[in-house]
Amino acid sequence: MTGLIERRVFPVLFLLLAFTLQGLAQATAAGFVFHDRNGNGRRDAGEEGLAGIVVSNQREVVKTDRSGAWKLPAADDTTFFVVKPSGWATPTDENGVPRFYYTHKPNGSTKSRYPGVSPTGPLPRSIDFPLRPRKESDQFKVILFADTQPLSETEVGYVANDVVAELVGTDAAFGVTLGDIVFDRLNLLTPVVQAIGRVGIPWYYVIGNHDTNQDANEDKYSDETFERLFGPNYYSFDYGRTHFLVLDDINWVGSQNGYYKAGLGAEQVAWIERDLAMVPKDRVVVVLMHIPITSLPEAERIQLFRVLQERPKVWSFSGHEHYAEHRFIGESLGWRGKEPHHHVVCATVSGSWWSGVPDITGIPHTTMRDGAPNGYSILHVARDSVSLDFKAARRPAAYQMHIQLPESVALADAAGTNVYVNVFNGSERCVVEMRCGGGEWVKLEKALLEDPAYVAAVEAEAAIQGLTFKKLPRPMKSPHLWVGKLPAGLKRGMNFVDVRVTNVYGRRYEATRAIRLD
Repeated sequence: MTGLIERRVFPVLFLLLAFTLQGLAQATAAGFVFHDRNGNGRRDAGEEGLAGIVVSNQREVVKTDRSGAWKLPAADDTTFFVVKPSGWATPTDENGVPRFYYTHKPNGSTKSRYPGVSPTGPLPRSIDFPLRPRKESDQFKVILFADTQPLSETEVGYVANDVVAELVGTDAAFGVTLGDIVFDRLNLLTPVVQAIGRVGIPWYYVIGNHDTNQDANEDKYSDETFERLFGPNYYSFDYGRTHFLVLDDINWVGSQNGYYKAGLGAEQVAWIERDLAMVPKDRVVVVLMHIPITSLPEAERIQLFRVLQERPKVWSFSGHEHYAEHRFIGESLGWRGKEPHHHVVCATVSGSWWSGVPDITGIPHTTMRDGAPNGYSILHVARDSVSLDFKAARRPAAYQMHIQLPESVALADAAGTNVYVNVFNGSERCVVEMRCGGGEWVKLEKALLEDPAYVAAVEAEAAIQGLTFKKLPRPMKSPHLWVGKLPAGLKRGMNFVDVRVTNVYGRRYEATRAIRLD
């Protein structure tokens, strides 16, 4: 009898164990990338699959087969996305946010003060990504916003009226916000996105340290609200001959510790290498992140550089610092490419966190602590090279520098009077020249000093009483300030100081400042 029980029970136990192990095995997601001919976002009869399109689960990276099919491993917290190929467009929502992904969270996000992803249920039988043809030039523009960072609905209005309004109707191909979309209050994400949506072009988003769920106990749960609104926290896409890498370099240490560090994590670094393996070496690569690349932990930075430095055409851009700076990175920080790596810390939309005395429209002047105005950047891609222009909010495009001189000085004291020039988009590779009264051009010297005009503004605002406004932060030594002196031999009366700047991209800008000699 015992033997009979054993013969009947053991096979049942074996089957139960087999089913249990099968359940524990990782599931596989599958689907198609297809030509969405009628634009309804669903794969209908006659809409063919597209071969050779890259799809990822933020770990593995695959290409679709001849029928447009793909397969990838799926865990219970996985975002799948299509790498938008050149010449094709993904759907966008009513605010221009690209919809190129599917988030699989059967049980939804962990509980948080700000909601994350709702439960998605079982893995769909087929996850399909629609694409539509779009003509894309190898020469195009991208609008870069750094740190819009409103703390209130009022400050969302500043974003809309100070910057967005002048961009409506732009001919830029798309825009990107380089993190700190808001200032910790994630309920403001939707109104900010609605405001930026008025620009009328596709708009991608990078996660910043102030866009995280700060009640999360560990980093992997800190981007749940971001995922609900924007999808993957890191991803890539192509436009023209350029490959864009959007990274998450915020390592949230946890609510109990209450802070973050710069970091990518081993999984993201491995994904970057797999992603770039799909990109031809002759293509331009643009890396977009929130915290500057130089702030990454040394080991991660060197790993990232090892992958990037094999490519002759790679640039990177960030925000976070609330000042503007061009950094040329060499061997001392682990870069071993043929030329130094050019990283730009972009000027911020919010300037000094929407501080300073409001102007006649009610918007704070919010000058940054390097003495530059708030504004945004315009990335120009011209097939195999990139360049960057700065645009000050609500100022003419030609406003690229501030020449600082007294309104008047005594004629006897004129010679040797300091002339300061703050070149907002300046770098160590700029040539800044000055002439007075039509004389010879002379070069100015780059100086690491606090901007005198900003210092004066901080002092003046500290003395204001009876007006409520955010005070400007303390000045910093500006990375883009030049200094010279007025020459001898100037005449009494009105004199003019001309300045011309030739920047790292070969662009030339000119400005003039008057000074009266008494």
